[in-house]
Amino acid sequence: MSHFYGILPSHSTARKHDATARGHKTTGMQAEACAWGGKIVTRLYVDSEGRDCFRVQMEPHHGHGDARVIASGIVGDAQSVNLSADTLI
Repeated sequence: MSHFYGILPSHSTARKHDATARGHKTTGMQAEACAWGGKIVTRLYVDSEGRDCFRVQMEPHHGHGDARVIASGIVGDAQSVNLSADTLI
């Protein structure tokens, strides 16, 4: 059974259903949103203590853009969020 679940809403009349993605505890899940200037990558994963965690970062796309961690933390725990705008990767 899937542990993570993602949805890409359909805003088109040509497509009647939302696109979905699933990930397991062992594989995690990754979503990428791309533009000409770079992309944003969101990763969901289970850490060594069994917690559902996330990491959001900027990455180059086709050679354009910076690589930088934006935020990381435990899903559902606002106190755990680390806003790391100055962390290069």
